[in-house]
Amino acid sequence: MIVEGLREIRLAIAGGHAPVELFYCTERFRGGESAQVVEACRAAGAGLVACDAAAFDKIAYRESPDGLLAVAPLIRRGLADLRVPDPGLLVIVEAIEKPGNLGTILRTADAAGAHGLVVCDRCTDLGNPNVVRASLGTLFTVPVAEATTDEAIGWLRSRGIRILAATPHADTLYTDADMTGSTAIALGSEQDGLTETWMRAADARVRIPMQGRADSLNVSASATILLYEAVRQRGLRGCVPTGAESARQRPVGR
Repeated sequence: MIVEGLREIRLAIAGGHAPVELFYCTERFRGGESAQVVEACRAAGAGLVACDAAAFDKIAYRESPDGLLAVAPLIRRGLADLRVPDPGLLVIVEAIEKPGNLGTILRTADAAGAHGLVVCDRCTDLGNPNVVRASLGTLFTVPVAEATTDEAIGWLRSRGIRILAATPHADTLYTDADMTGSTAIALGSEQDGLTETWMRAADARVRIPMQGRADSLNVSASATILLYEAVRQRGLRGCVPTGAESARQRPVGR
């Protein structure tokens, strides 16, 4: 997979997902931190390839590159790799189609201190550069697993994690749902929402009130509202997983 950008590569290293190769262009660097990332990649054993501006601009995915593009192993994790405390907070996404939405949900999950995200019946690749970009590299700091819907439901049931299904057709407002215990917030595809399988499995169905003509929000906006309601109910520090803050603040190249 391609990991482009200073912040994204820095978080990949902090999350233990070191690149195997780094292409860099000093003419495109935007500050001293770029050289630190190069040295951190070198220390992690990555092969380094220096490029001039013309060559780097051809390989860069972004329109305004910052001179850093890494090649890293694909993320391959299953439910058995997740470590969820009690009470835990998870996000479940089913058949999300747009990489930007998946990346934005990851960024919000990281900010809210969620303990993991489960991608069910995926329609977009976790290694898509737009997932990495929209997540700002939090793809590497939020524990992520892939599973089928049936596998995820069985796994949640076996651990006593309550499933909260987001749907505009629910009677219960999201603010009236209890999110203080172990909770998995389930969100469906952009086009159709959650399937009936998730609706039947849900312990509660909740809606976000809509006052205008549209009947639903963008799935990433819905994730933000629901996750921060969980943060509110648990207290501002109630969701941060052990070690997350230190991983985010760990200096690179020192």
